[in-house]
Amino acid sequence: MRPRALPALGLLALGTVLLAGCSPSADAADAAASDPDAPITFATTPLGEDPGAENPIEAFAGLVEAETGREVEIVDVPDYTAVVEALRNHHVDIGFMSGFPSALAVNTGEVDSLVAWPGNDDPVSTCLVLDGSPLESLDDVTPETVVAFADPASSSGYFMPVAMLHDAGLEKETDYTPMFSGGHDMSFTALKEGQADVACTSTIFPSMAGLGDPMFPFEKGETRSIGESASMPVAVTVLADQELADDKRELLKQALPKVFVEENAESLGAMFEAMQGTEPIVDPDPSIFQPFVDIAAVADVDISDLG
Repeated sequence: MRPRALPALGLLALGTVLLAGCSPSADAADAAASDPDAPITFATTPLGEDPGAENPIEAFAGLVEAETGREVEIVDVPDYTAVVEALRNHHVDIGFMSGFPSALAVNTGEVDSLVAWPGNDDPVSTCLVLDGSPLESLDDVTPETVVAFADPASSSGYFMPVAMLHDAGLEKETDYTPMFSGGHDMSFTALKEGQADVACTSTIFPSMAGLGDPMFPFEKGETRSIGESASMPVAVTVLADQELADDKRELLKQALPKVFVEENAESLGAMFEAMQGTEPIVDPDPSIFQPFVDIAAVADVDISDLG
C-alpha cells in the first residue's frame, strides 16, 4: 500500500461543508467500471504513532487489499472535515468516519454511506480530569473551566460531549471555556500539561491507561471521569465518493464486513473498537442519520437541510 498526503490547497473548512451547494459535478466520469490496476484510495486522519505497534490504518489497508485484490492507497488528511471534502471533490474513494461527520457528509447529498455500524447502548464519550483535579462532577464546572475537544467534526470528541454538557445545564462559551486541541491525543496532552481542565473524548481511550499507548499517555488512576454521554444511533461508517466506480463499490461492499471481524480486532485496534460490536448495514438508508440532527443543533451546527 502506498501512503501519500493530500495537499492542503482545496481542503475547505467546516463552514464550507455546511454552506457549499450540492450540484453534481458537470464533468462526472462514467462510474461503470474502473481501471483494474487503479488503487482504492482511502482518506484518513493520523491514528497512532507508536513505532513498535501495528498502525491500524495500515492494517486496515492491508486487509482490504487481501479481500479485494486491489492496492489500497492511504491518503493522509489533517481532520475529519478534510476527509469529507476529499470525498465530495472526488480526490479519494472512501473514508472511515464516526456518526456525526458521516451525517454531515451524507446530508450534503454528495457523499454515500457505503457500510454503517449502528451504535450500541453504551456511552460514547467521557469527560476526563486528572485524578487530583478539584472538579468532582459536572456541577463543579465554571465559566473559567477549560474543556478540551478533539475536533469540531468529531462525534465522541465534540458533538456527544457538548450534548452531555448541555443536558447538564452547561452551555459553551457561557458556562465553560471550550478549546479545540486538534485530536483526541492532543486533548490528553493539553490535560496532562495543564492547558485544559477537562478533556472530552471517546470512552475507548481510558481502557488504554497503563499500556504505554501514546494515544493515551496516562497510567491507571491518573485520570477519572466526571461525566458520560448518551449512546449514538450510528457508531461509524465507511463513506464513499458518489462517483466511485461500480466495480470498486461492489468489491468494497463485499469486503468491508469481512475485514471488520473478531479475528482482525487486535490489528485494527481502535478502528475495530469503534464498531461497538454491532453488525454492519450495507447501503444504509440516509434516515439512520436523522437522530444526529437534534444533537448537532445543540452544538450550533444545522445539518437538517444541507444540500
